Amino acid sequence: MTRTMLAALAAVALPTATLAQEVTLRLHQFLPPVATVPAKILKPWGEQLSEASGGRIEIQHFDAMALGGRPPELMDQARDGVADLIMTIVGYTPGRFPRTEVFELPFMMKDPVGTSRAFWQMVESDFQGNEYADVKVLGAWVHGPGVIHSAEPIRSLEDMAGKTLRGPTRVITDMLSELGATPVGMPVPAVPEALSKGVINGTVIPWEVTPAIRSSELVSNHTEFTGDEALYTATVVLVMNKDRYESLPDDLRAILDAEAGEKLSTFAAQAMLDADAPGRAIAENAGNNIIQLDAEEVARWKEAAQPVIARWVAEMDEKGIDGQALIDKASALIDEYSQ
Repeated sequence: MTRTMLAALAAVALPTATLAQEVTLRLHQFLPPVATVPAKILKPWGEQLSEASGGRIEIQHFDAMALGGRPPELMDQARDGVADLIMTIVGYTPGRFPRTEVFELPFMMKDPVGTSRAFWQMVESDFQGNEYADVKVLGAWVHGPGVIHSAEPIRSLEDMAGKTLRGPTRVITDMLSELGATPVGMPVPAVPEALSKGVINGTVIPWEVTPAIRSSELVSNHTEFTGDEALYTATVVLVMNKDRYESLPDDLRAILDAEAGEKLSTFAAQAMLDADAPGRAIAENAGNNIIQLDAEEVARWKEAAQPVIARWVAEMDEKGIDGQALIDKASALIDEYSQ
């Protein structure tokens, strides 16, 4: 018997489980590769997963919608198996994940790491079983404090009048409208062109996003909010095709679980928060105008935003969801976990 035949017979004789130990997972997301989330979160996480699995799990990264489609389609791509994993802003699919919106309500977020821990706890205890039932959530987090970046300075609530501002999600665009601006919803990659063409004259994003979209070159005014609570944040998830997750060998699924969940969520939130300072420094070094609203002015904005919260609670009630109970639960967890 030739060596070739012996090798072939040996391969056939190997247990199926042994042959299935090496897994390649395709991860699709909308940001350019230099942005914080792919560069500082998803790729390091993939490397850690490979190391923890002894090289048996490999993550292939497809940035900037390289597999096709638009950012609002990412969740369906995970559900349908177009990609094994996707990262997206939850609010890019408006109204589809209503419970998650509780973390996007005005002035809800305090410390983003603590808020992300709260978000993950509610995914585990509630959200995974209902609004994320079609996929497996591996991580759930929020970004740092939302900042207004605008062509003209915004120093008071009255300055919002006449501004056309980009908002990332349904709740946040509702907030911008309530505060006096004209909101335009769009994903992050569309912001630079919209600013340069004058479609919008400002945007709300955290500092960490600004280098990737060069917003500090496109506008020169940046409005921050003092105090414990942020004007807003947006929710981010990393989810996996459910069938692909369940098909993993038990040992590899256990390794994936150990590197996901609260561990991934807190790591991601901290990485985004850490990237705020370098983004802010770019605006400072450019000589841009950084405005910090004092406590008295922030209190006016909080009061003006209350109808947004009331509307959201009423909308949840119409869906058969106890919106106030979600607010109470999220607020208690945020207080518990925030530093």
